Amino acid sequence: MPQPSQIKSEATIGWDVGGAHLKAALVSATGEVLDVHQVACPLWRGIEELKRALAEVLEQLESIPQRHAVTMTGELVDIFPNRRTGVLQIAQFMAEHLKGDVRFYSARQGLVDVSQVPMWADYIASANWHASASLIAKSIKKAVLLDVGSTTSDLILIKDGLVASQGFNDAERMRFDELIYAGVVRTPLMALCQKVSFNGHLVNVAAEHFATTADIYRLTGELIDEDDMVETADGAGKTELESARRLARMIGRDVEDEEISAWKTLAFEFRKAQLMRLQEALTSLVDTNQDMPLLGAGAGRFLVQALANKMNRSYLDVESLLNTSKSATRCASICLPAVAVASLSLGVEC
Repeated sequence: MPQPSQIKSEATIGWDVGGAHLKAALVSATGEVLDVHQVACPLWRGIEELKRALAEVLEQLESIPQRHAVTMTGELVDIFPNRRTGVLQIAQFMAEHLKGDVRFYSARQGLVDVSQVPMWADYIASANWHASASLIAKSIKKAVLLDVGSTTSDLILIKDGLVASQGFNDAERMRFDELIYAGVVRTPLMALCQKVSFNGHLVNVAAEHFATTADIYRLTGELIDEDDMVETADGAGKTELESARRLARMIGRDVEDEEISAWKTLAFEFRKAQLMRLQEALTSLVDTNQDMPLLGAGAGRFLVQALANKMNRSYLDVESLLNTSKSATRCASICLPAVAVASLSLGVEC
């Protein structure tokens, strides 16, 4: 492993500035992912949240290099009047608070410096998915990359070693089912379905922010604590009982009405609805006869593996493609866009 002095002069930190999390990946000059960090960053509360999150990440690094590559989705939060303003303000903030060479990922132009951000703002906005797919396409010629995160799910076609998405910006990608606003932590359950099966009956789902997808995946046992950073819908705790209490409210009940096993069964029904939404999107993108393996990334990649099993497709976890230190392996997949922008800036493959 490189010594700290070597890391400082040769490595790059990739940053993914999201609306709910800040992710960072330290990548050596040879392409090894040395360190990865994810911290909560509720940017909708104000730019001070980004300042706090950035300081928290930098404090955890043994040595800070002089090269930085940044991608973002945080421009979408409602403290900004529009996406362009968000891109400009986030870029200016990162350029002012990081030392050394700071560049920003544009899906059309590659990495640009802060003076070029206004020119390429439309292609910097929410381009983290493109960075991820561009890196993966260097080693996988044909696949569908599914990055299921805390808030959204990206479905990205890779053909002939190229990113082959129909859409480019968020609006186009939502139109073509390449961007689905449902993840495994922050998504309100009312967004998954309007009816759900419970105790042998199909019941209506309340259109209220009583519970989120984190509640269902705590009850199914699939959400890892390290990825469960966001506040709950009611501000209460994250135990099974508290998660079940919120889940019960979604169908007009109290947790005391049934045993915990019933609420776990209900959680799996909501999981089924989310999995069906992913399957519908995938079917619209890829012919069922095409031999396209599924590549899973993100905190919800367990859903990608489940989808591959359900559709009889081969599955590959992105972490198996990345050159990582032992301690960074799992987090590298969770923070793939941060790994990708750093690797692309260095010109290395995964």
